[in-house]
Amino acid sequence: QLQLVESGGGLVQAGGSLRLSCAASGRILSINTMGWYRQGPGKQRELVATIASGGSANYDNSKKGRFTISSDNAKNTVYLQMNSLKPEDTGVYYCNAGVITSGSQRRLELWGRGTLVTVSS
Repeated sequence: QLQLVESGGGLVQAGGSLRLSCAASGRILSINTMGWYRQGPGKQRELVATIASGGSANYDNSKKGRFTISSDNAKNTVYLQMNSLKPEDTGVYYCNAGVITSGSQRRLELWGRGTLVTVSS
């Protein structure tokens, strides 16, 4: 069963840090990109950052400098280090991956169920 499982969310005070993790599992031949999206209260889901299999990263401008995305290709895992957190960073953080399945070699986009990050002021 193909799935993404996020972990690492929680409650943190403004100025604090959190590290999110997302592991992909199942019949995966390769992963092209992995990334993080965020949905704040009453807001639409928005891009946080993505990383390609070769390591090149892309960030939403508002998160540059505070958030760092990284990946461990051998573990099919992507991380998001979040520093200097602000109350407006509160939301559900979703993991996303573009994968090629083994066997049929289908191209699929996967989403995790999300992990809640709450930043208190």
